[in-house]
Amino acid sequence: MNFIHRICPKITRVTGALSSATRSFASVAPSGVSFALTEDQRNFQELARTFAHEVIAPNASHYDKTGEYPSEIIKKAWEIGLVNTHIPQEYGGVGLGVFEGSLITEEIAWGCTGIQTAIEANGLAEAPLLVAGNAQQNKKYLGRMTEEPLMAAYCVTEPGAGSDVAGIATRAEKKGDKWVINGQKMWITNGGKANWYFLLAKTDPNAKPGDAFTGFIVDADTPGITLGRKEINLGQRASDTRGITFEEVVVPEENVLGTPGKGFKIAMAAFDITRPLIASAAVGLARRALEESAKYASERKTMGKAIINHQSIAFILADMAIGIESARNLVWKAAWLRDQGERNTYYASIAKAFASDVAVNSANMAVQVFGGNGYNTEYPVEKLYRDCKIFQIYEGTSQIQRLIISRHIAENVANL
Repeated sequence: MNFIHRICPKITRVTGALSSATRSFASVAPSGVSFALTEDQRNFQELARTFAHEVIAPNASHYDKTGEYPSEIIKKAWEIGLVNTHIPQEYGGVGLGVFEGSLITEEIAWGCTGIQTAIEANGLAEAPLLVAGNAQQNKKYLGRMTEEPLMAAYCVTEPGAGSDVAGIATRAEKKGDKWVINGQKMWITNGGKANWYFLLAKTDPNAKPGDAFTGFIVDADTPGITLGRKEINLGQRASDTRGITFEEVVVPEENVLGTPGKGFKIAMAAFDITRPLIASAAVGLARRALEESAKYASERKTMGKAIINHQSIAFILADMAIGIESARNLVWKAAWLRDQGERNTYYASIAKAFASDVAVNSANMAVQVFGGNGYNTEYPVEKLYRDCKIFQIYEGTSQIQRLIISRHIAENVANL
């Protein structure tokens, strides 16, 4: 609590700047080409950086080793405004844009991407509501997220349908004025901690994917929901990931998100908000890998001098820096475009694919710089190496991102 008390004046300054009902970070962002952050953006970045250094990083190893859910850390992050940052002001949030979210996410991920994923899973679940939720739905479900530190989850992936979202088998049937859902979801982040779920289910088995699925908001305490065991993953072990079974789960008509049959488009549109943030988290991990490597290389000596002065090591660090700076710029462009109301799908996929590769390559090279020590759990880069791989898998694999990018090129070849 000392940390929270110490930074409260800063929180007051930042949130006070948002008191105007018409103000949003997206609207005050520079309209031209600029890499300068506003004072408010710098304040949020500094707030997240301080929190990551003083609260997350010192405890990351504990949560990684035990697999415990970081409830207390998430609660502290929620108390100072670092969770649910994009919820609009009319529903009790601070209404930050994707760009500001990327600044915060990079810093949180620097501290621990497992904890960051647990936090950001809220954003993924909330994104479909931002895309298609009506005022009543948003007030009820987004509003409650600002009243207490609740979690939410995005339920799309299934045991037999990961990248192939069109292969989803979970069904929802209309019975009277209610919908009955049956099916199983898998690899659901925050699955065992969520207060509510965004769920995608097939409602018309004969329609094409664009018209076959419907999005639902499902309260987690609804009868018929069974939680699977917490999965023990390669990395990001602080995150709660598990399967969820829905058996005769009854959902009222008012919890249908958007138009029935258009759930697939809503679920995919949510990624335009969240993929830049996943990419930003990858940048945060890569930056941590570089910083740990540079520090170690300046202390470790061979052949009479610090290994940072050996060209073979120096060039590794240089390549890591090139990747990080490039990835961050891609993140900023994808995020900025979304905040300006522009379609950013193409750029979000580029940012996500590139930043994911940068994170994996940086963590890999960090272990190489540390040598045998890098392979040991007593040193920090071993965890980074395990944590990084998921970036090339979740929220669309790197291959799916390349499919999206290549299709965009093919569709726009006349304009090239």
